[in-house]
Amino acid sequence: MRIHLSKKLTWGMTLMEVVMATGIIAITGAGVIGSINYGLCIMRIARENQRATQVMLEKVEAIRLYNWDQVTNLAFIPDTFTAPYDPTAISPGTTYYGTMSVTTPSWVGTTPNYASNVRQFNVSLFWTNAGGLRHARTLSTYVAQNGVQNYVY
Repeated sequence: MRIHLSKKLTWGMTLMEVVMATGIIAITGAGVIGSINYGLCIMRIARENQRATQVMLEKVEAIRLYNWDQVTNLAFIPDTFTAPYDPTAISPGTTYYGTMSVTTPSWVGTTPNYASNVRQFNVSLFWTNAGGLRHARTLSTYVAQNGVQNYVY
């Protein structure tokens, strides 16, 4: 024995199937869009971090080329600086704010006899991204009186 449904009940089942399918597609689409948005956010943060590293390395590499008189002259090295995210853009976007400090390194334990011939440079960088998150990075290096700047090929 077969049960036959009326045409009106069949229409109702088709409508219910369309609503369910639309709901599943909407949930899946929202997940895909959310994943793409998250990936783009992570890429933006990675690019900002990469640019921050470039800015700090630029400052440190310039310091390594100074002679010893320039290194020990605190007025020669600027305390603060700024750098744009994209130097070639009309609107630079994110701006990096940096500080540089020169110190005599603090040694753990005994102080070596060459301590007066070494300086430590600290470069700190701060920026706020488009999402309002504040970031900070720091890079340190050492310069010796008879270091790379005195090397002649």
